[in-house]
Amino acid sequence: MSALSLPLLATTHQFKLPFPPPFDLSSPFSTLARKFAPPPSILCNSSHYRTKPVIVRASTSESASASSEIIVENPDSDDFTVFVIRARNRIGLLQVITRVFKVLGLLIDKASVEFEGEFFVKKFFVTDSHGNRIEDEEGLEKIRSALMDAIDGDGAVSVGPATRGVVVRRPGLGMVSGEQGAKAERMFALMDRFLKNDPISLQKDILDHVEYTVARSRFNFDDFEAYQALSHSVRDRLIERWHDTQLYFKRKDPKRVYFLSLEFLMGRSLSNSVINLGIRDQYADALGQLGFEYEVVAEQEGDAALGNGGLARLSACQMDSLATLDYPAWGYGLRYQYGLFRQVILDGFQHEQPDYWLNFGNPWEIERIHVTYPVKFYGTVEDETLNGGKYKVWIPGEMVEAVAYDNPIPGYGTRNTITLRLWAAKPSDQYDIESYNTGDYINAVVNRQKAETISSVLYPDDRSYQGKELRLKQQYFFVSASVQDIIRRFKDAHSNFDEFPEKVALQLNDTHPSLAIVEVMRILVDEEHLDWNRASDIVGKIFSFTSHTVIAEGLEKIPVDLLASLLPRHLQIIYSINFKFVEELKKKIGLDYNRLSRMSIIEEGAVKSIRSANLSIVCSHTVNGVSRVHLELLKANVFKDFYELWPEKFQFKTNGVTQRRWIVVSNPSLSALISKWLGTEAWIRDVELLTGLREYAADSFLQHEWKMVRKVNKMRLAEYIEAMSGLKVSLDAMFDVQIKRIHEYKRQLLNILGIIHRYDCIKNMEKSDRRKVVPHVCIIGGKAAPGYEVAKKIIKLCHAVAEKINNDSDVGDLLKLVFIPDYNVSVAELVIPGADLSQHLSTAGNEASGTGSMKFLMNGCLLLATEDGSTVEIIEEIGADNMFLFGSKVHDVPILREKGPDLKVNLQFARVVRMVRDGYFGFKDYFKSLCDTVEVGNDFYLLGSDFESYLEAQAAADKAFVDQEKWTQMSILSTAGSGRFSSDRTIQDYAENTWGIEPCPCPF
Repeated sequence: MSALSLPLLATTHQFKLPFPPPFDLSSPFSTLARKFAPPPSILCNSSHYRTKPVIVRASTSESASASSEIIVENPDSDDFTVFVIRARNRIGLLQVITRVFKVLGLLIDKASVEFEGEFFVKKFFVTDSHGNRIEDEEGLEKIRSALMDAIDGDGAVSVGPATRGVVVRRPGLGMVSGEQGAKAERMFALMDRFLKNDPISLQKDILDHVEYTVARSRFNFDDFEAYQALSHSVRDRLIERWHDTQLYFKRKDPKRVYFLSLEFLMGRSLSNSVINLGIRDQYADALGQLGFEYEVVAEQEGDAALGNGGLARLSACQMDSLATLDYPAWGYGLRYQYGLFRQVILDGFQHEQPDYWLNFGNPWEIERIHVTYPVKFYGTVEDETLNGGKYKVWIPGEMVEAVAYDNPIPGYGTRNTITLRLWAAKPSDQYDIESYNTGDYINAVVNRQKAETISSVLYPDDRSYQGKELRLKQQYFFVSASVQDIIRRFKDAHSNFDEFPEKVALQLNDTHPSLAIVEVMRILVDEEHLDWNRASDIVGKIFSFTSHTVIAEGLEKIPVDLLASLLPRHLQIIYSINFKFVEELKKKIGLDYNRLSRMSIIEEGAVKSIRSANLSIVCSHTVNGVSRVHLELLKANVFKDFYELWPEKFQFKTNGVTQRRWIVVSNPSLSALISKWLGTEAWIRDVELLTGLREYAADSFLQHEWKMVRKVNKMRLAEYIEAMSGLKVSLDAMFDVQIKRIHEYKRQLLNILGIIHRYDCIKNMEKSDRRKVVPHVCIIGGKAAPGYEVAKKIIKLCHAVAEKINNDSDVGDLLKLVFIPDYNVSVAELVIPGADLSQHLSTAGNEASGTGSMKFLMNGCLLLATEDGSTVEIIEEIGADNMFLFGSKVHDVPILREKGPDLKVNLQFARVVRMVRDGYFGFKDYFKSLCDTVEVGNDFYLLGSDFESYLEAQAAADKAFVDQEKWTQMSILSTAGSGRFSSDRTIQDYAENTWGIEPCPCPF
């Protein structure tokens, strides 16, 4: 036996987790601490009895149990506790053991190692944080458990640096003893620690990426190159957690949810990632020492343009919440080469330009060239006999490959990092090779272009047959690749499809992915050879459907002739589903042909169509609305027949937004202030804690600090407005904001007409009266769909009015109007924190939910709104006294529309419309058709009916703004009541009541 004496190991300081002090065992972040930390008695040495030596042996593997043991000794004459560990020698194991002691806040006084062949005996002389012996039995048991966790296992172990905690990494699940075991041992020996997060290590990683990834000299690189290197450095750390999470999911084999959405408006990834990883400050320090500002470098990132509007941003928020709440989940979507168009304003007119968001690469995605699936189109369906049974075989006329691009989505305060998998279309090698072999190079190029077109553009114009075909190709390409991937993952661990509903939940985000239902049926019946009833039963248990539509006319339909040409087998399956459904329906409702016709998946008529929503309802176990008001609309109007048939299917889950993106990332000053007054950062995961602000809402000190934070945010927004438009605005003015997609039902036109009324009043006032006017900076932003002429005219009117008002010296700073072009997530992160008042003006009954109001609410912005969508639930949380409500109620709208021409015209409304019609702001002929849409009899969205009420709400807002103490209190109460509208709550509701999944936290 040989002996080796070790000096004091460098562990005479307590280990610090990457979360702010003090070390709080009740914190939701302290997973490791709660699992392994000794009770308080062990740290303060309150016990006075002696513990006897105890031997603990590993029992999880034969080799470990034969060799590993831990003996604890507490000699009466010494002031330390001795841990004697005997285990098989492995590279890096000494570091693992010492790290366990560090994590638990214990000090190693000295240590020794003796070798016995391939084994070692290590003695550690340990004290608590006060230098005293550890005597509590329960505490000692926890320490032994932590040590055994570290030395136990089938392969090599490794330890992360101080900011990562103790991590036991094991080889892949397929690794066994012998040659593979030796290989695993070597692999883990070569990578026996995780990346460090101290500033020096981060600087080295950044510079290495500058030189080896970006291929620039580390002595000469600019802000954008610094961003690229920084992003790859962050991505490295994401990948570590990502791999561990996926391996853990594979080992635990929980039920997973698969979230299918054609849109994910992710925004920028850098700031969100470093905050969720808990290393934002470390990166800021590292960059600062290299001569760069973190904020400047972060601004180099462009927005991932993978969606349009609320549905896409909702999907992104829900992915963040799924990761943070530790749910085993995958997101699936399309990797659009060109996202939503870039909006360029020339002379006040919107012009669309392609958004080349991938021109400079996307450092956050990982191309999985080995994860590809064939996707078929066109062709014929033939019968085939196999083992005495008859089956359908689809012979495609065209085939493309779906290639996976994975994006890691980190959770906050957890190790879990889940996957957003996006598909890109590539030409099938089979067809390319045939073309090249025959010398038809032109055809090969054409095939490539045709294939790649499928994932090129977000929402192609579907007014033509070719546009409709491309749209349908996109939808099927997306769901086919996703379903193939889901079934492949299931078959890796299971052979019986009866277990499929126990392991898989598929969530349809609106009707765009509805063909996933048919694709699962096709694979189960045609490829896995399940009988129809068994396959149908499985499908009915795995799908849930969320509708975002408020009117039946807006429901998606697919022309039958188009589906017959593009997806012939799927049309056959839909006919079979519909036939069986209608036959069952007849047994329940009889021969009510009108109702049978309404509920049929097939719509007869001049253009025979497939009703995607009916297909989704029939084949899903749950149908969700996105707010309480929305569910009532679905039950009473849109899906009335289905609700009467299956009332148990219908639920609502009010949409939510993630506080991590919309407070912590976009408004760090407010985030810090909230944490200060609540005395914890736990609200970032448990947002209901925000209600604790209510008791301080009237506190003068909090109000003062709150106003300072808001003023700083207004300064940032004012600087952006000046840089963007050249217009200087007063910080003393109310920043009055409406930012959302331009649409008639969202009533930006009502806002502009209200601004014209305010302008007209100021112009006709005596100068002495103008001193009483509350100054407004009116901010409007949003994009109009390329083919939506009315929306484009609203944008032009906004610019024409702004041109008049902003250059009128009589008005000065009392009124300014700004249109923010190319509105996106990054712009929203700047505008929302700086807004005083946010307008949500949709005609009641037209907004399904409205997540924009939730983002403003979280940031303490007051709302001026109709009682539509989620606003009704916001009223319940913060009270109508803390909002400015106006307009017709949902039940009033049909009555007012029915009256139509008989409605009395509001004189103030008639005057401002006349000003536009008469050319007061120019472009008289151009705006004529826009004015016609709001004349009596044509005013479908009831601007005239609601105008007087709207002006009253504006006056109430002005009155409240004058009393800054009251305004600030209302602002604090708005934030305090916003917790219910977190996507965390939405996802938890889905998980428990729809998907049937449970958290699966990856251990530290």
